[in-house]
Amino acid sequence: MSPRSEDLDQFGRFTEPALLILISLAERPRHGYAITQDIEQVTGHRPGPGTLYGAIARLESRGFIKPAKSEGNRSTYELTAPGLKALRARLRAMETVTRLGQQRLAGA
Repeated sequence: MSPRSEDLDQFGRFTEPALLILISLAERPRHGYAITQDIEQVTGHRPGPGTLYGAIARLESRGFIKPAKSEGNRSTYELTAPGLKALRARLRAMETVTRLGQQRLAGA
C-alpha cells in the first residue's frame, strides 16, 4: 500500500484528529491519555474520548498505527512505516495549500 495524503481524508470528520494523533505518535509511542494531553498542548483543544478512540481505531485498521508495549493497563500506540508515509504526504499537501494561501493573501 502506498499512502497518499488523500488516505487521511477518508476518515471524514476524523481527519483532523487522525492527523493530530499521527503527529503526536511521530515523536514517540503514547497511550490514549498522553495523546490527548499532547494534542491539547499543541492545539489548545482536548479531543473527547469518542473522537480520540474512534480515530485511533480507524488509524489502526488502516495500519497507520499499531499497539506498542503497554504501560500497565493502558494501551500504548506507535506509528508504523505506512503511517509515517501518510503523515509526510499529508503534511506536504498542507504545505502546498498554505504556500498558495499565503501568496494569494499577499496579493489581496
